[in-house]
Amino acid sequence: MRVLLIPAAVMIIALSTGACKSSSSPKTFCDTACLQDTLRFFGSHKLLPYVFIAAKDCKPENIIRSYKGMGSSLKTEFSFGDVQVNKDFIRCVFNDTAYAYIIFNDCITGRGYQMKLPFSKTGNMSKRSSGINNFDPKFNVADDMIAYTDRGNIYVEQITSGKKAMMTFGRALDIDYDAIHEYIDTVNVTSSRIWVKVKVDDKWTEREKKIVLE
Repeated sequence: MRVLLIPAAVMIIALSTGACKSSSSPKTFCDTACLQDTLRFFGSHKLLPYVFIAAKDCKPENIIRSYKGMGSSLKTEFSFGDVQVNKDFIRCVFNDTAYAYIIFNDCITGRGYQMKLPFSKTGNMSKRSSGINNFDPKFNVADDMIAYTDRGNIYVEQITSGKKAMMTFGRALDIDYDAIHEYIDTVNVTSSRIWVKVKVDDKWTEREKKIVLE
């Protein structure tokens, strides 16, 4: 009996250990706790521009924006699919009463998103799902700048002036934005310089360019 009990005990321990390992969840970029409260952002301009992001079913649903004297508010659907947003990984930067940028990362994949919202019905709204945002600890982007890629280049823009610059990677890359660090390891962006460590032809390469925003 003793000879039979020992392997049985070992088998039980092995099975229970395997069960524990299989039930462990993968690490996420940020906490995926239910988003319930409206996110409120205010600009410093004297006309007090604001952007509110209302939540429903734990996810952002609508974006409402206006400023004092505008007459009415504008409402836009958040419309970024199943993206999980954490209030500590989203910010809003205002360019007076011209427009505001919402910048955030998905808590599941870490993918960067950006949305430009004009404070007028005739202004151009833009949405990007290839943002290089400074919520990511490996992406150092100045607070008044945004950066994004189209798989062949990196583009930067100074939010408060709208001036832009770019740098090429030298060729088009098959970047999966949900796993961006497999292709772009590190980024450093200021108003005068772009530096990137990027994988080109399966080799990590550093690219650097002094820029003039125009």
